[in-house]
Amino acid sequence: MKAAFILFDQLTSLDFIGFYDGFTRLKTMNYKSDLSWDLCALNEEITDDRGITFKINKLGPDLSEYDLIFIPGGMGTRRLRNDEEFIEWLKTAENVPYKLSVCTGALLLGAAGFLKEKAATTHPNAYELLKSYTNQVKEDRIVKDGNIITGGGVAASVDLGLYACEFFSGSEAALKIKKQMDYPYYE
Repeated sequence: MKAAFILFDQLTSLDFIGFYDGFTRLKTMNYKSDLSWDLCALNEEITDDRGITFKINKLGPDLSEYDLIFIPGGMGTRRLRNDEEFIEWLKTAENVPYKLSVCTGALLLGAAGFLKEKAATTHPNAYELLKSYTNQVKEDRIVKDGNIITGGGVAASVDLGLYACEFFSGSEAALKIKKQMDYPYYE
């Protein structure tokens, strides 16, 4: 399984890292040996909303080569949902089997057209914005609708990562990863 982590300026780092930490443990804890991932963006470096800089290892790849994309949220989503170049790039993920987001990353899934007739969630402060892309906005922490899985606000990224661990490798894997992370909340 090949995953693309979609990064952009003004993302919220916890949105990304919360999911990344749990999900990538599928490989490091030997539950999914074929798991690989890339940090993908349209710029060589991106800076989060508080000044952390990430170095990108895949610049604007054709996202159709991945099995899963993950989009974090952050204030940068407000601008990017109207950025034609960025949205056209996201649309290359149309046939990707799994599309996941947390927080306002759902706005970018919506802007790319992936949330039509799909239930989804986002940060509670962005429910109204999400209604521009789907009439099935759910006020839940995690929402799965077919191949789309969305998580709520910032800290929901940890839960979404563990949810993905359970979805792809079973509840035993998720529980062991949760224990290794010393995370008491996911059930």
